[in-house]
Amino acid sequence: MTKTEIASHGMEDHTATWEGFVKGCVALSLMCAFIVVALCEFGFGTSMTFLIGFGGMIAGLIAIIIDARANPSKWYLSVGLLIAYGILVAVTIT
Repeated sequence: MTKTEIASHGMEDHTATWEGFVKGCVALSLMCAFIVVALCEFGFGTSMTFLIGFGGMIAGLIAIIIDARANPSKWYLSVGLLIAYGILVAVTIT
């Protein structure tokens, strides 16, 4: 075996595992943020808390799945929906 064969042995697997780990961490963090916003709606919301709370969590989960499948390095749909969901919850709380 040459030095290049030894050095590159398993590097593709390592890179794929690392990218999967980072993608999973980002997806889990975004889902936790959706849950926190929904808990704020459940705790402090004045109207339609059930619909807005669970609807936002389900829509967030769908957006995270779409972003994870489509382009793992850009989470624009999930982050944009999280911001819009946070603004909606802030409006319903006040």
